[in-house]
Amino acid sequence: MAVLTDPISDFLTRWKNASRARKEDFTAPFSRMKAEIARILQEEGYVWSYEVLPNDGKPRIKVKLKYQDRTPAITDVKRVSSPGLRQYVAADRMPKVLGGLGLSIISTSKGVMSG
Repeated sequence: MAVLTDPISDFLTRWKNASRARKEDFTAPFSRMKAEIARILQEEGYVWSYEVLPNDGKPRIKVKLKYQDRTPAITDVKRVSSPGLRQYVAADRMPKVLGGLGLSIISTSKGVMSG
């Protein structure tokens, strides 16, 4: 098994691949950050549900994808800040995503939030 240097990018790639293949759901190794991302996307109506699956001491997260007329609820996902190139921005300077039609998910000292 390969060592992941960027587990969030791996999670997003699994998401995009499952969505493009019109899969009902996908699984990935569990982390609290991934669960928080899935929770926000469920609250915002982009996914049906998510759950944590026990797996012999290595839990996994399962996300049930949402479609509208065979079109994925999420059509594009981008990672802005990565482990090798962190991006910092003040709360009042957060850029709008797709002119206000998109969603940004940010990690703050108070937890993971949507903006």
